Amino acid sequence: MSSSLKRLLLGDPLATAQAREERLSRVTGLAVFASDALSSVAYATEEILLALALAGAAAFAWTLPIGTAIGLLLVVVATSYWQTVHAYPSGGGAYTVALHNLGRSAGLTAAAALMIDYVLTVAVSIAAGVAAITSAVPVLYPWRVSLAALCIVVIMLANLRGVRESGRLFAVPTYLFIASFLLLLAGGAVVLGYRGDAAMLPGRPSALAAAGVPLFLVLRAFASGCAALTGVEAIANGVPAFRPPESRNAAITLAWMAGILLILFLGVTYLATTFGVVPREGETVISQIAGAVFGRNPVYFLVQASTALILLLAANTSFAGFPRLASVLAQDRFLPRQLANVGDRLVYSNGIVILGGLAILLVAIFRADTHALIPLYAIGVFLSFTLSQAGMVRRWLRGRQPGWRRGVLINGVGAATTGLVLTVIAGTKFLQGAWIVILLIPCIILLFRKIRRHYLHVTSQLSLEGFRDEEPTGHTVLVPVSAIHRGVVTALHYAQAICSDVEAVTVSLDPAATERLRAHWAQYAPDVPLVVLDSPYRSVVEPIREYLEKVKGRSARHLVTVLLPEFVPAHWWEHLLHNQTALALKATLLFSKRTVVTSVPHHLTR
Repeated sequence: MSSSLKRLLLGDPLATAQAREERLSRVTGLAVFASDALSSVAYATEEILLALALAGAAAFAWTLPIGTAIGLLLVVVATSYWQTVHAYPSGGGAYTVALHNLGRSAGLTAAAALMIDYVLTVAVSIAAGVAAITSAVPVLYPWRVSLAALCIVVIMLANLRGVRESGRLFAVPTYLFIASFLLLLAGGAVVLGYRGDAAMLPGRPSALAAAGVPLFLVLRAFASGCAALTGVEAIANGVPAFRPPESRNAAITLAWMAGILLILFLGVTYLATTFGVVPREGETVISQIAGAVFGRNPVYFLVQASTALILLLAANTSFAGFPRLASVLAQDRFLPRQLANVGDRLVYSNGIVILGGLAILLVAIFRADTHALIPLYAIGVFLSFTLSQAGMVRRWLRGRQPGWRRGVLINGVGAATTGLVLTVIAGTKFLQGAWIVILLIPCIILLFRKIRRHYLHVTSQLSLEGFRDEEPTGHTVLVPVSAIHRGVVTALHYAQAICSDVEAVTVSLDPAATERLRAHWAQYAPDVPLVVLDSPYRSVVEPIREYLEKVKGRSARHLVTVLLPEFVPAHWWEHLLHNQTALALKATLLFSKRTVVTSVPHHLTR
């Protein structure tokens, strides 16, 4: 039943040979990896305006200069990741660059920051999309957490079906968003061209009035608007997901994403400035611009619908990036190796499920409140930006390849700028919740190191170097029983087939039942000695464990096999009707040295 449900939800398993067919083209790759970055167009300009609003309407004159500066920063960051894509085709992005060039601590810091940001991206984008839905349908507001969890589960299932299928699923909303916003920019240009100053809304500030705006406030607005850059690194993390030649296709897709993002962000920022749009409660900046350009007609509602949809689907970028980054970390032994395993549908299923679970937990804790989640946002991504570009600077300086001076200049400026943005974000949002992320990063790094130490310890313990094979000096098979039946007799026959020293062990909890067992034992298994153990405290597991230790003490390196007769009910739910003594024994004896625990199942029919 569970297998059938899995096949219904996820589809049939894909053969390993189909891996190349599941790779992404540039068109589907843009839909899979760019939704987070592109969705930021819906709120990045508004974040700038909200920060500047603290200084009054005159400060809005800084909007376009700040937007232009962010656009230049986007070009620098995208150029850096273009170089990263070609330099590190195995993926890993900021983690790989920092690890190889700045050392393990820097690499793990980048990885921890990115993983936190991926989880936050899912939570923030889903919460924002649900907020748009509940704004339109207020009756759904009390159910916002459940709606957010449902949306996360739907996107998670779509990604579990495979990268190609998720790309097809999300391609239409992504390209609809791009088309509707290009239409918005074109419409705005037409309105401005035909109507000139008459098209401008009241409140457009002058540049001279902005001269007295504090520098710190300008920097804070710049830092807030830099939310437009979140998600830019996703393609560098997922280079192996593209069709061959992977680096070339990933780099071209990155250029497409950066170009589209630059045009849409600067276009929206220009229209917001030119139309004199100011942030106001109950209506987004995008809604105001679309209303000014189109009025309340079907095109306006198309822009709004595509905006809400892309905000919901922005989480998909994290579902593409997080599992791939986790797989790279797992291959380097910093995360459980299960995260490096590819599932039935040729995706990193474990990473996808873990990301979905963490995002649902975060949404539940913060009650799907976007304003509570946003202060935690963007710190991780700008920390990873800074480390990635600093790592590329180190790589240029070490390799001295052709064009290294230009590379050092681009990446050096980028590292300095993103580092400044990181400082401003951390400083201005520390008390609002950013301290949580700042505290979490070293905790996650410690976890990475602990996991790696465990794997190295296991490797040293299993190594054959200096190993001396010590054969057991004795072997006994113990068969725990509570009664004698067909399953027990079968297990006894198997025990006698593998060893000449076989003992059955029972724990006496009911003297009458024990006497009946002795009588039946003499009839059905007279050639196997039955050892009766007392249990004054009515424990079954502990007396068997103590007797096991006595048996192992009969000789040096004495080996004991504990053979468990188990009957298997015909229906899964029938397991609930029986005690789980065998399971408890397995759990306890797993940690007992020189002990082998095995089962002999006896299957019951329907």
